[in-house]
Amino acid sequence: MPLTIEKKCIEKGVKLTDQRKIIAKVMSESNDHPNVDELYNRVSKIDSKISIATVYRTVKLFEESGILAKHDFKGGKARYEELNEGHHDHLIDVKTGEIIEFVDNEIEELQKKVAEKYGYELVDHKLELYGVKKKS
Repeated sequence: MPLTIEKKCIEKGVKLTDQRKIIAKVMSESNDHPNVDELYNRVSKIDSKISIATVYRTVKLFEESGILAKHDFKGGKARYEELNEGHHDHLIDVKTGEIIEFVDNEIEELQKKVAEKYGYELVDHKLELYGVKKKS
């Protein structure tokens, strides 16, 4: 079972104020990749005293602490997700903004082969595919 963001904060020594706890809880429960505005809207329903500036600062702190991953998907605001051990790639619908996470072993192997072809050992990568849903 993956650790919640709050537990990761404690492990990494990140001080958790009540407001940060709420932000961490909302982020842990997110099944999407919210941007700061979306996160702020969700958080302010729980505690209307949390400012958007607090959300920005907290997200930046969590990112710098290795708790959240920041994605700058083409044509939009930065989006965030919990940084987990498991690698995955993203398929982004350019019309709706929907983000699908996937793992494809053939793609993983091909990336290694490309790196080797050019004399490199692959140590990391990020793959973002952009598309439009086909009409059925």
